[in-house]
Amino acid sequence: MDKLAKQLKADAALIDVQVSDELDRRITASLQGVIPEKPELPAKQPRPAAFWWASSLTGVAAALVVIAIINAQSQPGKDPVVQVAETSPVPEVITPIIDWKTESAMLTRPLQQELEDLQSDLKKAEEKVKRNIGL
Repeated sequence: MDKLAKQLKADAALIDVQVSDELDRRITASLQGVIPEKPELPAKQPRPAAFWWASSLTGVAAALVVIAIINAQSQPGKDPVVQVAETSPVPEVITPIIDWKTESAMLTRPLQQELEDLQSDLKKAEEKVKRNIGL
């Protein structure tokens, strides 16, 4: 490994590259031109203390309303009185028992055919893209 490293260092020392001042300026200008600018985010305005008080009071009021409604609906001893109107007896309806003879549908063949068609379409599209880009 040492022999290879020495040979690589010797080969690298023999490489002579010169960059003209004009090329150096152009490279520097292009590198500086591609630095993305960070957009300034608008400063967040802190909300006033009155906002926090108002939102807290609104939440408390809503909770109290919900508790009051639930308590009003579940008062023991205050059951609503339901009056049943007198009606004539309803004749009993006899419903026949139907023995449905059903079978589950076999959809595997159409689904398999659809999968093969989709794979074929994808392969054709891939070949077309390769042809268009010259691969």
